[in-house]
Amino acid sequence: MLALHFSSSRKTTVKKAGLLNAPLNTLIAELGHTDVIAIADAGLPIPAHVPRIDLAITPGFPDFLGVLDAMLAELCIEGATLAEEITTRNAGLERQLRQRLDRLTPAITPVHLAHEHFKARLQEVRGVVRTGECTPYANILLHCGVPF
Repeated sequence: MLALHFSSSRKTTVKKAGLLNAPLNTLIAELGHTDVIAIADAGLPIPAHVPRIDLAITPGFPDFLGVLDAMLAELCIEGATLAEEITTRNAGLERQLRQRLDRLTPAITPVHLAHEHFKARLQEVRGVVRTGECTPYANILLHCGVPF
């Protein structure tokens, strides 16, 4: 009698670099020009109908900037939006964000909206990536561009 053996263990990824999170890779692959995706701190209220990729594990992990860096390596963006309150409530993070956006080609100058307007824009995003970040206004909307 022929016996079949199936392993219940999961295979490891075959990707050599870049994002390993399958739902995040899927979302990024589905994005098109002018689509908007959000990267959020642990406390940002996410509308129930908006797809959420929840990376948060513990307070502070993963951190906002680490997730942003990983996503900027994968995405072509043509714009960014921040809450205007970040300039006074989390100026250090805003400086680090601007440094990263300045290094893009072409450089991106973020638009600032009142936090209430920022949250209202979440109704229209293709997805929100939730981090474990626990500092105020650590949120960004990334406006997708095209690499040509």
